[in-house]
Amino acid sequence: MQINWDDMRTILALVRAGTLAGAAEALAVSYTTVARRIARAEDMLGQPLFERRPEGYWAGAQARELAEAAARMEAAEQAALRKLSGRDQGLSGPLTLTAPQLLIQSHLAPFLAEFCRENPEIELTVRATNEVLDLSRREADLAIRISQTPGDTLVGLHLADQKTACLARPEIVAQATADPETRLDWVIYSGHSAPPKAALARYPNYRIRARFDDMTSLIAAAKAGMGVVRMPLYLGRREADLCPLPAIAPQDYAPIWVLSHPDLQHAAKVRQFKAALKRFFRSHQGDFIG
Repeated sequence: MQINWDDMRTILALVRAGTLAGAAEALAVSYTTVARRIARAEDMLGQPLFERRPEGYWAGAQARELAEAAARMEAAEQAALRKLSGRDQGLSGPLTLTAPQLLIQSHLAPFLAEFCRENPEIELTVRATNEVLDLSRREADLAIRISQTPGDTLVGLHLADQKTACLARPEIVAQATADPETRLDWVIYSGHSAPPKAALARYPNYRIRARFDDMTSLIAAAKAGMGVVRMPLYLGRREADLCPLPAIAPQDYAPIWVLSHPDLQHAAKVRQFKAALKRFFRSHQGDFIG
């Protein structure tokens, strides 16, 4: 009795995702390939591994046990590959970065263009997402993260501190300036209970008009006149349709880091990218802290 590694990886992916489509996306194959591999493993074992339900695939005990074994095999494989990559002193071949989309849009795109011009043999892939990708599983080689706690198991390089400001349409700012006791409408992040304390000290009367789960939507809502929004300075500076609320000093916000796995810290491509990134952020500090 023997299951090949592709089938083991597929069982692991389906246990993690719960659906054929999710497993297919993780493995970069078609969902029919996932279904075929699962059927092959079940035929070889002579028993079902998953229960097919309308909402997806429910993993049975055998599937979970095989997935645990596959996860150990995956970790060993990734550790070996990281160590090989960590000894690579060439400035060529693939390099994967993950970074927030808004930071790429506002600042990183010109930097990335210059880096590629200066390192033409490096094959850069950028995954623009706010999700925390797993560097241990090599979902990325480098991660730019905005966080107070970027991760104890990774090698971190501090790039920039940040401040935030409270901004709104000019007519809303004018109303607040004329009468600080007037009720201000706000749009805030989902999960937040109230506007920033510094703003409430100056403008105590407020109403939450809406909550959104990402900054792009918050900015759009503020520009549409729904209310005041708190945002990082580097984004607020780019929004000509929005004005800062007066008498509120910029507030501290989570700093920006670039992270890599310890096994990759001596790889030439990783060191080259980090050094260039540090120089870039040093030259743009004012954009982030005012």
